[in-house]
Amino acid sequence: MIKPDAVQRNLAGEIICRVLRKGYKICAMKMLRIDHDLASEHYVEHSSKPFFGSLVSFVTSGPVIAIVLEGDGVIEGIRRLMGSTDPKKADPGTIRADLGIDMARNVVHGSDSTASAKREISLFFEKNEVIDFARCDEGWLYP
Repeated sequence: MIKPDAVQRNLAGEIICRVLRKGYKICAMKMLRIDHDLASEHYVEHSSKPFFGSLVSFVTSGPVIAIVLEGDGVIEGIRRLMGSTDPKKADPGTIRADLGIDMARNVVHGSDSTASAKREISLFFEKNEVIDFARCDEGWLYP
């Protein structure tokens, strides 16, 4: 997901280009405004943490771009490409190191596991919105 800070700063094209240059395929993409309920469900694993409210408030503050990607080792690869959650600790050349401002405004979100990816994709996309996603055809994502 390209977060509101990146959309506001016109960084979406730069981020998408970096993803495509790594060889990943975009299977779905859309810009949307996330409401409070969807944001709370998206970040449910953080609901008991003190920063939960600010996470929800931030991701609902402006449009985001939700993206489904496909490719070998995509989850691990995208997480490496994104860099550490804290842009100040991210490796040079990563998206967050180059474009992020701080922990709250770190421009992108990526699923951290297959289970998270399945859950998050189903929050933002209907099956017919995901194009040529091989695992969807095999019943990987949608029953």
